Amino acid sequence: MRLAFDEEVPVGFADEVLAEARQLVEEAGQPAREVLGDPAAYARGVAAERVSETYRAGIDTRGLRPAERLAAALGSMGFLVFAVFGLVWIQDGLWVGVNWSSVATITGIGVGVSAGCVAFVARAAGLFRGMWWFLAGAALAFAATVALADTLSDERLFRVPAPVLMLVGVPLAVAAFLLPEERINRWFTPARPAGGLSDEQWLRRLDGLLRGRHGMKTAEARAHVEEVRQHLAAAPATIRAEHAFGDVEIYALRLSEGPRRQQRITRQKFYGALASAVFFGVLTVDKLIDPQERASGWVACYVGAFGCAAWGAFSEWRTLRKQRAALTDLADPAAPKP
Repeated sequence: MRLAFDEEVPVGFADEVLAEARQLVEEAGQPAREVLGDPAAYARGVAAERVSETYRAGIDTRGLRPAERLAAALGSMGFLVFAVFGLVWIQDGLWVGVNWSSVATITGIGVGVSAGCVAFVARAAGLFRGMWWFLAGAALAFAATVALADTLSDERLFRVPAPVLMLVGVPLAVAAFLLPEERINRWFTPARPAGGLSDEQWLRRLDGLLRGRHGMKTAEARAHVEEVRQHLAAAPATIRAEHAFGDVEIYALRLSEGPRRQQRITRQKFYGALASAVFFGVLTVDKLIDPQERASGWVACYVGAFGCAAWGAFSEWRTLRKQRAALTDLADPAAPKP
């Protein structure tokens, strides 16, 4: 039943409901399925009844708020730093030489990856303009890294034990648990004007939420926005979008719900896994082409990462096909099966 709740409930909610369900089953003295019915249906019913729209309107397709996404990114970066320098230690020995070129490379990559992570957090919050600014910053950081790495000296300045460099990842992982969540969530929530949102502001925010937070395709999201625009055009001039449709985040949630929601979530997971597979595939081929790198430990890491990502993409693709077939059956039960 824990899995049935998936991504759209608060932390600890599944444990609370599971304890209540266990108590009901013990009091009835009968099998859980006879008392509560299908676990997935029971979980959906309890979640729909007890999880507020306000909470669900604030989470994205992965069940995360902006602060939680940022914390996950920091934790992942900390683990990667620890793992990468651990592999350097195993492959190249205890001592790592440091020069100005390597300092610029590591700093530039760190800044670029951080900006890219914030860009995806902004996208998941429906802030596409902020996403493009941070992506531009990431591209600039990577370009500067390439330029500086080619021009700065490769002469060694000093040597550092690899375990010391591994420990650089620890503060990142610790920071992931210490982030002020409410403050960061406010950073990714547009300020509300004193007089409320104008119709155009409300419509732009709706478009961003549908495409970013709820994973709708651009055409589908803009069709909803156009429908609202036409409704407002036909209404009296005194009627504003905020008055007619209410809070934009809750309205976006209501538009996103339905049988297609899970399909959108699966599609996003598929695209993410496919992008990872392509990335690690390119890195693997690049290493295999170089005769001196074929025996490197990095090749094994890249091959393993590529295999995991490729299998994840294949699994999500199969799930997506099943969901599309189920939607087809729902829309037209008499349609031929693929």
